[in-house]
Amino acid sequence: MVRLNLLLLLILLVCALSVVASNHRARKVFSELETGQKRMRDLDVEWGQLQLEQSTLAAHVRVAAIARDKLGMKPPAPGQIISVDAPPGK
Repeated sequence: MVRLNLLLLLILLVCALSVVASNHRARKVFSELETGQKRMRDLDVEWGQLQLEQSTLAAHVRVAAIARDKLGMKPPAPGQIISVDAPPGK
């Protein structure tokens, strides 16, 4: 009877320790999940900011102003424009 009680006590301790270890792993995995989700949200915000910045930098008005002011470019005179027609059927 005493041996049976000791065996049951040992099984109880093993089960209790496995429950504690399982809870610890679950909390750790949940913490990693939250960290990953936060990183995902941060990257989404950064992606939106980069898209906004790209659209601002690529705006035609801005490109034309930089070409005119920094590069000294100007639109061609009407006599300098040559129009090339595509061959028929294309």
